[in-house]
Amino acid sequence: MYRRVDDRLGEFVLRTLDPDGDAALLRGWVTDPKAAFWLMQDVDEAAVAREYRRIAAHPHHDAYLGSWRGRPAFLAERYDPAHVELVARYAAVDGDVGMHFLCAPTDTPVSGFTRAVLTTVMAWLFADPATRRVVVEPDVRNTAVHALNAAVGFTVVGPITLPEKTALLSVCTREQFQTATEGAVPA
Repeated sequence: MYRRVDDRLGEFVLRTLDPDGDAALLRGWVTDPKAAFWLMQDVDEAAVAREYRRIAAHPHHDAYLGSWRGRPAFLAERYDPAHVELVARYAAVDGDVGMHFLCAPTDTPVSGFTRAVLTTVMAWLFADPATRRVVVEPDVRNTAVHALNAAVGFTVVGPITLPEKTALLSVCTREQFQTATEGAVPA
């Protein structure tokens, strides 16, 4: 379990995702129209459970459920890009960690929430001293996440072609993250 307290929004917690126990909740998130870039719009609960069981069984990929104020609020995935998602598609270096995140849909948006989630996920990844860079590959059309990524220190490497999308490969070092977020994670 990982905990981070945001100065404005309070406590965020990450715990290992339970593929079967969390599947119903996640289905509502990944099929929401705002999650179109998650590429799971038409899945049922069984398919969500299968996908997260597959991730849980993978030696280089895992998933976490994030809570805010004690309620499930976001999903985070961590993967080794030398073995998952980006294999042979960029020059991986030791200490690279791939990341995906998704905020739960809401009818009452909270200003700064998504950035606080991304900051929490990044702080969690960099809390591991072996993490040197975080690597992301959002869809090139997902301009909202590109802006968020830039706000926490990511720099764009460039577009890459993946089987399901054209992605905008971006990387963020520990130092870039610390500078952008004024030390959200210890050095």
